[in-house]
Amino acid sequence: MSCMRHVTYLRQYGKMVPRDMLIRSETFTAILAVKISLFLRISVAEYIKNVRNRRMKMFMMNVLVLAVGFWALIKGADFFVDGSAALAKNFRIPGLVIGLTIVAAGTSAPELAVSTTAAFQGANEIALSNVVGSNIFNLLCVLGMCAVICPVPAGKAVLKRDFSVSIMATILVFLSAGAASVFSGHIFSMNMEERAGKIGRSAGIFLIILFLIYIVCLVREAIKHPEQEHNGEKRPVWKCLFWIAAGLILIVGGGQGVVHSAKEIARALGMSETLIGLTIVAVGTSLPELVTSVVAARKGETGLAVGNVIGSNIFNLLFILGISAAIHPVTVNTASVYDMGILILASLLTLFFLQSDKALKRAEGAVLLAAYIADVIFAIVR
Repeated sequence: MSCMRHVTYLRQYGKMVPRDMLIRSETFTAILAVKISLFLRISVAEYIKNVRNRRMKMFMMNVLVLAVGFWALIKGADFFVDGSAALAKNFRIPGLVIGLTIVAAGTSAPELAVSTTAAFQGANEIALSNVVGSNIFNLLCVLGMCAVICPVPAGKAVLKRDFSVSIMATILVFLSAGAASVFSGHIFSMNMEERAGKIGRSAGIFLIILFLIYIVCLVREAIKHPEQEHNGEKRPVWKCLFWIAAGLILIVGGGQGVVHSAKEIARALGMSETLIGLTIVAVGTSLPELVTSVVAARKGETGLAVGNVIGSNIFNLLFILGISAAIHPVTVNTASVYDMGILILASLLTLFFLQSDKALKRAEGAVLLAAYIADVIFAIVR
């Protein structure tokens, strides 16, 4: 006796298909879809995991570069201060003069590299903002921090000669760049990115000539008034120059490493480009001045600390900005005019503190630091 199995037919795509076959087909399709979905989900998860791992590795690498950069800055500053102080001892040159020339030029190397590169590329707004921003940082933050660590005395030569030259150079750049827009009153109705003036090639060459005259006057004064013979063993000149060169290499390399790694870290943390430029880049190029001056202050080389800051500001305004303008005329926007005005006010405030007690005290250093924080906030919100 044969058993007949009842087969149910269903319609699929206009055709009659056995129900069992249709169920098996749908089951196979569902299993295949699940497998594909799981494969894609696993692949996407693996991709995201790999991307996160790569980003984490890059982040940790940048943190390592940042730490190494800070170490290079600190050790370079140590070598630089020791070498320059020993050189002054050998030639009986005042430590203040060494700070205003060799140390100032060395610690301003990052600003020189950034500004000249910007000049060759025609992006001279960067050259001007780099110089002005670095000088504001030097006066308010570097001197302020040195004063908080240890009161910083200032001699008559600093107040009468060097600080006066720094303020006059700032006013000269301000007058040549944005005086017309300021005195006409148009500056207050202009957009921050609007052009307010320029520093031409002739003005740049004039700034360089003023810097050379200033250096000649320093050298002549050092020859006329050498320091008394120091007690203790002198280092060979070649060894002094070696430590100065080694310190310069570490300072410049460390500064560049700190700036690059800090920018990458800031971007990874979602900081804006404006905030990066106002904090990390501007501060990064001035880190050599900060570290060198703080180390000099802690070692008791107060003349070297003050001389480094004032000398760097003069070097930035007269030589670096002069070289940049001589390469390519510097376009000045409204924001830079405001910054130059702030630099003049910062210079006058620092000069007032120095003249009142012939030294920067801890409370006055704290005021300078607070003024720098206020300047950064103003630059962000303007």
